[in-house]
Amino acid sequence: MNLITLDKLFRNTIDYFWNVGVEYEYTFLLEVMRFMHRAESRDNMLVKSYLLLPMILSAFERDSAILSTHLRTPAPYLEVLGTAAAVATTDLRDVRAEMRRRGIKVYEQNRLNTGIEAKYICRGYHERMLLLNDIVAAQAAIHMRRYLGLDISSFKSYEEQFQIK
Repeated sequence: MNLITLDKLFRNTIDYFWNVGVEYEYTFLLEVMRFMHRAESRDNMLVKSYLLLPMILSAFERDSAILSTHLRTPAPYLEVLGTAAAVATTDLRDVRAEMRRRGIKVYEQNRLNTGIEAKYICRGYHERMLLLNDIVAAQAAIHMRRYLGLDISSFKSYEEQFQIK
């Protein structure tokens, strides 16, 4: 069932509840409809990237400091990490520009025991995103491999892994 079909189904259900006068169910379905028209998946991906990229940059900086003190010839390794950090910085700049263009603003970030919580505004709606620590670690590792020029073709996306269309 696609989003358009769900939208029609909910609208028909709302009309039914309105006509029979069931106010509670009508209010509930309006909330569901409001939720359905909030942030799109592209918006969520932008916020997720906005949260992950600074952590990736911090990891590259930390690794550079460690490598420079513990290796005899750190220059080639530092050059690779510097190039990866430069690309990640460019991506972060692009993500921020796209967020401004789409009207998305992250106004609060909290580090919790379970992960990272972000509160943001997306085209006037207040949204909340929670990235669990395991998800953050896995996504950051994949992004870092990509920035370092390593092959990430063996990693499947969520849609490919669970065969979502």
